[in-house]
Amino acid sequence: MIPAKIKTPVYLLLLVLFTVTNTSFKKISYRTTTRNTYQVIIVKSKYELQIYDSTGEWMVTYPVVFGNKDLGDKMMQGDKRTPEGVFHILNKRKHNKWNSFMLIDYPNQESYQKFNRRKLQGMIPANAKIGGEIGIHGTWPHEDHAIDQYQNWTEGCISTKNIYIQELFGLLPVGTTVEIRH
Repeated sequence: MIPAKIKTPVYLLLLVLFTVTNTSFKKISYRTTTRNTYQVIIVKSKYELQIYDSTGEWMVTYPVVFGNKDLGDKMMQGDKRTPEGVFHILNKRKHNKWNSFMLIDYPNQESYQKFNRRKLQGMIPANAKIGGEIGIHGTWPHEDHAIDQYQNWTEGCISTKNIYIQELFGLLPVGTTVEIRH
């Protein structure tokens, strides 16, 4: 019989080992992909970028950071906020500062509608511009710690560790749906 003092630590150790060994990240297949093979969901309040396959099954989650600490929806150019809505990867390129860059189609029609409505409601100045060039990218070289420390530093883009952006860059084709939520 195991003494009571030992049971709890042993039980906790077994529970941790069971959890770690049974937590599955679905193996990502680098097969031929189309724009509908994967879906990206970015949850700003959780600082997460989640990948789902075409059946809606969760595959993997990556940590991310943004531009502004308040995590609100992008209102106008220069506010350092990350836009919310449904977008698509427009193009991909290697980037000399941020490893790799995947441009999303912000602003799209929905973005313009929100922007114009906010102007009419006086929420933003009449001369404000909508902004653009929003994407998913890595960090400055040797600055991956910004992701671990949840340091929002971009101008409104989504940033993740360079090793993760390399995986995403190789996995996600142009046209992939990217939904950004609060």
